[in-house]
Amino acid sequence: MAKLSVKLRGQNRELMVKKFAARREQIKAKLQNPKTSDEEREELRKKLQSLPRDASPVRLRNRCRVTGRPHGVYRKFGLGRNKLREAAMRGDIPGLVKASW
Repeated sequence: MAKLSVKLRGQNRELMVKKFAARREQIKAKLQNPKTSDEEREELRKKLQSLPRDASPVRLRNRCRVTGRPHGVYRKFGLGRNKLREAAMRGDIPGLVKASW
């Protein structure tokens, strides 16, 4: 189980990404516009770099909702492989059954 501080840090990063998403998109759209002058591009890059680091979606990490485990997480369910198996065995996930052949 992940430490509480690590889980909270991830949650804070998610909030930060949502908060600055629109601003980042506006700046990036202007940067990709071919009509933007070189001076404006330099200014836009500085604006983008002045945003908080945690506002970048690249810094997000998929974690299990129950345990906070960072590896072996299924996106579709938001659970780590261990907890997904336990939930499937209990029948908590409709339509998911253990394979047997």
